Amino acid sequence: MKILVADDDVDLIDVTEYALRREGHAVVLAYDGEQALSGFFRERPDVMLVDIGLPGIDGFEVCRRVREASNAPVIMVTARDSEWDMERAFELGADDYVIKPFSFRELLMRIGAVARRARVHSPAVLEAETLRLDPSSGEVTIGETPVSLTRLEFRLLHCLVANYRRVAPADRLLQFAWPDERGDANVLKTHISHLRWKLNLKREDAPLQIENVPGIGYRLVPARQSS
Repeated sequence: MKILVADDDVDLIDVTEYALRREGHAVVLAYDGEQALSGFFRERPDVMLVDIGLPGIDGFEVCRRVREASNAPVIMVTARDSEWDMERAFELGADDYVIKPFSFRELLMRIGAVARRARVHSPAVLEAETLRLDPSSGEVTIGETPVSLTRLEFRLLHCLVANYRRVAPADRLLQFAWPDERGDANVLKTHISHLRWKLNLKREDAPLQIENVPGIGYRLVPARQSS
């Protein structure tokens, strides 16, 4: 598996990386919240280990943003042992909560458990009306018709479908599609236009529309609800 470890404790992150690599896992490291998010959207890890007290964007917000776009398991690994922190983590979509200090044997068992649950319970395909998007294969279809998208267009559509009927903020779409901060609002607008064209959403009988929500972002909705 590919595992992203996000923690500002350099010694702990080094030991954790060693233990995970010894078990045959690929490891992605992040030392603050920004690195955790960019690493997630760039590397697509199978599991994330996230400390709550990350510098900048904290672990709660990292978990919330990841959960908006993905079902990848998130394990909070933290010294905070209050029920309030634990409750908030699970409300935001965390899959498990490990309190420091911990044994690496326990951590490995918990990683294995959430990964197995994810394979069993996560939907393989995202759907919006007749549009189907398969994150594992990268395939997109509308009805029976396959749609060819670039990798970047696929990422944008993935985020829109994952937030179906809800507004996907522009900054979230930029983070999702351009994890290395190469995008901006004008580039995003251009790629949204490309998506509309490739998905034939400008046709009168199109099942879906991508709405522009001024000052906020974009929303994928059934055509009958578009404005």
